[in-house]
Amino acid sequence: MFRRSPQDAPADAVTLEKADAPERPDAEAPKGRPTPKRSEAEANRRGRAYVPKDRKEAAKEARSRSRTDRERQRNALLNGDESALPPRDKGPVRRFARDYVDARMTAAEWFLPFAVVILLLSVLRNSQLQLISLLLWVIIIVAIVGHSFVIAFGLRKQLAQRFPDKNTKGAVAYALMRTLQMRRLRLPKPQVKRGQKP
Repeated sequence: MFRRSPQDAPADAVTLEKADAPERPDAEAPKGRPTPKRSEAEANRRGRAYVPKDRKEAAKEARSRSRTDRERQRNALLNGDESALPPRDKGPVRRFARDYVDARMTAAEWFLPFAVVILLLSVLRNSQLQLISLLLWVIIIVAIVGHSFVIAFGLRKQLAQRFPDKNTKGAVAYALMRTLQMRRLRLPKPQVKRGQKP
């Protein structure tokens, strides 16, 4: 009764609605194939990655492989076998840096024993012994820093002479880190005696 009749509606309203709605192209037109179901897509994704049939067996095999690799590297570190050393220790530059350090007595290798003695002295409740321990700390630190500068300068010079066309980046830092370990505990094991020229 109070509604408009369809005949009273303006004629151009229908045309506007049609003009505003863009024509929807066919959904398959751009790619030319239907969208796969989720289960199919997941199966395809899983199929691409290698998944062993027996996971427990594969994990056991991977563990045994890594164990043999670690054992081989450990033996190489103990014996100095160049072929099985880790990448950090491989090459003639690194070998020379090791030999350069191992042929010398360094102040840094005595840091650990001195640190134990100094700590024992500082624990005692004697002011003179505590003062001595503080003085020893200063002496050992100055000796390590000074000796490290001497080693770094000498090694850099030797590397420039012996390996002019090779990359020697990191060799000096590698050698200085080696000086901080006691000779007996160094890995790879020292291949030269003290005083022997590398």
